[in-house]
Amino acid sequence: MYTREILPSIATPIMDGKPIIGTWDKAFDKVDLMEIRKPFRNPLLNWVKYNRIKEWQCFSAHDENHLLEVLFCNYKHYKKVQLMLYDKKNKKKQIFRKLLPGSGWQLPQSLINSTTDGFSSNFLFRIHNWLDADIVTLSINIQAIRRQPSLTVHLEYNVNYLEVTPMVVSLGFSEQRTMYAFKAHAPVHGEIIYDRKKISLKQDTCSGFFCDYKGFYPYRMYTTTCYAMGFDTSSGKRFGFHIAENQAKETNKNNENALWLDGELTPLPPVLITMPYGLESIWVIQDIEGMIDLTFTPKEQNTYGTNLLFSEANSYSPMGLYNGMLVTSSGEKIIIKNLFGIGEKLFLRV
Repeated sequence: MYTREILPSIATPIMDGKPIIGTWDKAFDKVDLMEIRKPFRNPLLNWVKYNRIKEWQCFSAHDENHLLEVLFCNYKHYKKVQLMLYDKKNKKKQIFRKLLPGSGWQLPQSLINSTTDGFSSNFLFRIHNWLDADIVTLSINIQAIRRQPSLTVHLEYNVNYLEVTPMVVSLGFSEQRTMYAFKAHAPVHGEIIYDRKKISLKQDTCSGFFCDYKGFYPYRMYTTTCYAMGFDTSSGKRFGFHIAENQAKETNKNNENALWLDGELTPLPPVLITMPYGLESIWVIQDIEGMIDLTFTPKEQNTYGTNLLFSEANSYSPMGLYNGMLVTSSGEKIIIKNLFGIGEKLFLRV
């Protein structure tokens, strides 16, 4: 059975200019990658080094009837907000995207007690990261434009440490160049008002992921991510998994793969995600420890691409069905059958 050392909590993953690689189960007080001394081989001006840091926060909320995915990206050259609301029963989706140049809102260096606000002519949002109060909240208001109805969202994530154990990692691309990730699978409640119709999300039946990322990612970044959540059919327990294959080194020691069962964290081993018959056919997600054996069958295609000067982003993120098996660190087996979730294959050059 795969095991990974969970390190004692620390204030920051950078000490005396050097990054600390590892896995923790508590958020850092602060993550400021500018404190890393000489992350690149050649010395760079501070503003150049700052612009090499990419960061984003992801929010998801899933219940039996609806799926909501929200992404806030700060690529320094530009910022992106993306929201997708999907009606599972009627198979209808609404996607909102907004590209914002250069300056403006910044994502926080701390999740303990911080707020992020952003707005434009027809769109505004507010994120409260209040881990010291066991809650993360997201509020969004999008005005009606052209053929797109208005949309209002308010979500609250219960991230009480007594009920939810997050996974926090610092992973290395090179000796001084790293990425950080905070992931939590938590109960969610809130409301979505779309086209004057109210959707109530109840904590007993709705779950979500809250993720925070920062990193000196490679100029050409490749990552494949698979995630889903639901309730175990045999025990009724809430569970979720969030698995990624990226360019980090020594992933057997530390990686960003995790499984939660009733809030309890199981760090998962590295995986190999293959698409033997192409992107639009079955994906195979497996490890060598016998803890992950999944297939993902895309059902609803989502593609997005953008080119801005020296930047390029291409995302293929279908919704589909997961089947297979996962095993917790205590040996409990979770059988997954036609579990609705998302896969993403991302290429970013920025």
